Amino acid sequence: MIKVQNIFYMLAYAFQVLNERGFKEFSAEKFDNIHNLLAAILSRGIANQVKKGLHKEYIFQQELMSTPHGKINISQTINQNIGMKKLVCSYDELSENTYANQILKSTSLVLISSDDVDTAIKKSLKKSMVFFCNVDVLAISCIKWDSIRYDRNNASYRMLINICYLIIKGLIISEQEKKVKFHDIFDEQKMHRLYEKFILEYYRRHYPFLKPSASYISWNEDNSYIEFLPAMKSDVTLKYNSYTLIIDAKFYGKSMQTGMYGKKTVRSENLYQIYTYVKNQDYNKSGKVSGMLLYAKTDEAITPDYHYSFDRNEISVKSLDLNDKFDSIAHQLDEIVCSWQNELTGLKRY
Repeated sequence: MIKVQNIFYMLAYAFQVLNERGFKEFSAEKFDNIHNLLAAILSRGIANQVKKGLHKEYIFQQELMSTPHGKINISQTINQNIGMKKLVCSYDELSENTYANQILKSTSLVLISSDDVDTAIKKSLKKSMVFFCNVDVLAISCIKWDSIRYDRNNASYRMLINICYLIIKGLIISEQEKKVKFHDIFDEQKMHRLYEKFILEYYRRHYPFLKPSASYISWNEDNSYIEFLPAMKSDVTLKYNSYTLIIDAKFYGKSMQTGMYGKKTVRSENLYQIYTYVKNQDYNKSGKVSGMLLYAKTDEAITPDYHYSFDRNEISVKSLDLNDKFDSIAHQLDEIVCSWQNELTGLKRY
């Protein structure tokens, strides 16, 4: 279980736009469930976007017209309008009926019809929908989430579309009652992705001098068949002078594996993975590359807290308690940096 308030903080780091004016007061609010939190974020985000102006794109239009407009389609005019004094014209029209706006409207209408969303949030969404009167509604089961391309003109939509994705993927739709209900929005897979993004953005925000990144690791291999090897990409890589720390974030319902006779051990596949990352990154065997498996803490009796040394490379296994107060979560992340190699002792978060 993760406190709803902590999920907000994780979203705030993952989508940095939540730190902007208009969202900061959410940190002091109490949300009884994640559905209201996401609905409130979306409602505020759409209202802010309406103030800036809905993003518009040139959309291809083709219709029968009495007077020429745009490009006249001669062949279709001849084939479809024998005896009619109309022309088939095609043109590009600047319109707010974009796919991104259609997703915002469709998701908002779902929230407005849900019994799980507070009345005040519904009212706010209804006010914004007045500005979407020329925007079409999509069938939410057919939304193509990967079809949107972002640029500097619609960059502010990235967070809004991601929130819509979480909302829509957390729905159970009853065809008989024609109502929508929410189930666990943050299943293990989605929570894993948010967990990774949160940790990376936390370090980017508070420790920029460590150059946090989700970087690719090259195989230390001269073989010509290297192109057939799988890509290695870290969740978080921190660098300070000649030292490197590779963090692999893990989110499971159960962080430990059960071996023979019921013995609890670290998941072998995770340990092999971080070991491979570290050894390939430290191609000159300097011992200056360390690794860490950072599990989200579960309710298991045994919490991962181990340290290993493999031929001068240090690998540790830690857990992060996401159900604690957020100040404590931040402190745990700070401690990881402060305890990483003697050269980093004394660095402060800011």
